[in-house]
Amino acid sequence: MLVHSVHAAASAAELAPLFTHYRQQRPVYALELPGFGLSDRSARAYTPRLMTDALHAVLAVIQSEHGSQVADVLAVSLSSEFAARAKHETPQNIRRLALVSPTGFSGAKRRYGPAGGTLGLSWLYRLLTLDCWRQGIFNTLTRPGVIRYFLQRTWGSQHIDETFWQYCVLTARQPGAANAPFYFVSAFLFSADINQLYEELDDPVWVSMATRGDFTDYRGRHTVEDKKNWQFLTVEGGALPFFEDLAGFTEQLDRYWAR
Repeated sequence: MLVHSVHAAASAAELAPLFTHYRQQRPVYALELPGFGLSDRSARAYTPRLMTDALHAVLAVIQSEHGSQVADVLAVSLSSEFAARAKHETPQNIRRLALVSPTGFSGAKRRYGPAGGTLGLSWLYRLLTLDCWRQGIFNTLTRPGVIRYFLQRTWGSQHIDETFWQYCVLTARQPGAANAPFYFVSAFLFSADINQLYEELDDPVWVSMATRGDFTDYRGRHTVEDKKNWQFLTVEGGALPFFEDLAGFTEQLDRYWAR
């Protein structure tokens, strides 16, 4: 099961290289999280609980369709937190976790807040979603040039994947596209207790760390890197390295899946 990251123009298109590669070998599911892609984008509260429950739902479908087989899960960036929570809550449904450029390890401060809590800033959400400028703010954040700018920061290079950029522009223009991103920008999708969850995982976890772009700070990995079940791997490139060197990335990942 492949889980895309969270941003203003998120969708499963982010996982297209991995989906195309692995579907030649075994069944692959690339879900689109609530509020993104072709999933329901209605006006509601978007929280880690909602996202984690979406993972549980897809895992249940996988088991029903494949004789209760346990899934391998790859999640990108913030969705790593949802995948870790799903693994923590139903460890029997996930065999191995692969986390690409995961959140929760950057900066000097770790997150050991209340169980199930978030970093959400209610005042910021109310400010951003005032009727007088709500849509204008979102339209500005998702202008083609702005999306390109943020993807270049993700890649750490001006040479982004153009097809992916085009899809990001398209998906950000769909009805309801602003609903979930405002919860993301207001930090409601970040778990207050994620480092506690990471440290409580007992089964294998593989982490791909970028060397370029905005997602290269993993100083907080010391909280788990000494645990035998965690493996941190520096992968040359930006935060989505499978767009740059699919063969090299999957070679490393396949070693982990096969162990």
